[in-house]
Amino acid sequence: MIQIIKAKIEDTKLIQQLAHAIWYPTYTEILSKEQIDFMLEHLYSIETLQSSILGNTTFYILYEGNVAVGFIGFGPKGDVLKIDKIYLLPSTQGKGFGKMLINLAAEEAKNLGFKELELNVNRYNKAYNFYLKQGFKVVEEVDIPYYEFFLNDYVMRKSLIS
Repeated sequence: MIQIIKAKIEDTKLIQQLAHAIWYPTYTEILSKEQIDFMLEHLYSIETLQSSILGNTTFYILYEGNVAVGFIGFGPKGDVLKIDKIYLLPSTQGKGFGKMLINLAAEEAKNLGFKELELNVNRYNKAYNFYLKQGFKVVEEVDIPYYEFFLNDYVMRKSLIS
């Protein structure tokens, strides 16, 4: 049974654990271990996750049975709903869970009056092709300075107007 449950403050440790389990297999071929370690420490500390939840980021955790296997985090950014984080354990990819999470964000966006979803994806991340299949289009290529690193991303958007 698949369940997607809105995360609460007390779920931040679980989100942090999932991020650590997902980031290394996802990014080892793309980013240095130093950058992965640094970004996990900065983006997925308990404090950062808690302030995100208390701010304007909504997190949902996807459960397969009673095992947490992924999560999504999104919030309003200007005229779009921005997906800041969407991650699934590599062992669950290809099961349609990513599509479920994107559909959840799309429904939330429509309920809030947004006409588009936006996300950033590393230009070398295999998820890029998945996002294309979900109807996202590249609107910009960016190199974002992040402390001593650079995030080499595509900014992608998906229209929610049929």
